[in-house]
Amino acid sequence: MSIDKLHEKIRKLKNPSVIDFGIKPDRLPPHLLEEGELAGYVRFCNELMDALKDTVPAVRFPFGAFALYGAEGLTALQGLLTRAGELGFYVLLDSPEILSPWNADRTAEMVFSKAVYPCDGLLVSTYIGADALKPFVPYCKDGKDLFCIVRSPNKTASELQDLLTGSRHVYNAAAEMTNRIGESILGRCGYSRIVGVVSAGAPEVTRQLRMKHNRMFLLVDGLDYPSGNAKNCSYAFDRFGYGAAVCAGPSVTAAWK
Repeated sequence: MSIDKLHEKIRKLKNPSVIDFGIKPDRLPPHLLEEGELAGYVRFCNELMDALKDTVPAVRFPFGAFALYGAEGLTALQGLLTRAGELGFYVLLDSPEILSPWNADRTAEMVFSKAVYPCDGLLVSTYIGADALKPFVPYCKDGKDLFCIVRSPNKTASELQDLLTGSRHVYNAAAEMTNRIGESILGRCGYSRIVGVVSAGAPEVTRQLRMKHNRMFLLVDGLDYPSGNAKNCSYAFDRFGYGAAVCAGPSVTAAWK
């Protein structure tokens, strides 16, 4: 029932924010770095979660950022994921890099089945193809969520994702694949547990996908990017103001209410 958990928390708190803890160490408060970079990073995450647990419904953690610290970083990530769940947040994890179907199968098992990194949803890229998404589907049927990048918010995404392939754009092909895999895996809220991730800097893409895929929950990423703004994000929501969430760094999402 994970997508229902997120949907219900958004309704209860009247706030669609997802705090992304993918923050560069040089943007942390200087006094935290006195304890060491990783220790300061972990303290920052914990203190912000404590402050916002009754304001923001969801948090997002980047696997790669913690993996770069080695074994100690991955242990810290496990602790943060567990604590975020205990505080009542919906917990989203950016997946380890998936470059093959085998890797996808192993990631699905370790994250969703064995819960080595406990979370409600996992964010992956669609651009390896359907065989890298399908290993996650059985777990979605059991209540987990898969967030699939359809149109990313980075500056040069248009170089590939906005290209035409036949009569459709590449991002449309990614969205149609995501919808096809998830159209029958619906939560009680009426939205699929296979979620589309779109860009806060590409409003026409978001508007188009919202109209075309009315059962696809959308995560709008990059509100804190230079091209992102609240109006762009608004196109992801349904006519009742639900069916989507907005993701950005702590300085922006804390104020989105």
